[in-house]
Amino acid sequence: MAILYRFLTEDDTAAFCHKVSAALEAGWQLQGDPSYAFDAARGVMRCGQAVTKHVPGHYSPDLKLGEQ
Repeated sequence: MAILYRFLTEDDTAAFCHKVSAALEAGWQLQGDPSYAFDAARGVMRCGQAVTKHVPGHYSPDLKLGEQ
């Protein structure tokens, strides 16, 4: 069994919530608290959330994490 890790990021809009919701629907689990930071170069707030997922087999860097 492999444990996969992703860090989802997006501007502070509904798109971030949809990205996290889609990951949860696909079986990913929240890992830790979300993060929130100001992107001074673009003048926007950014959100981030770590997610993990247990999958059969072994980890390989060739895995397409978003397709798991």
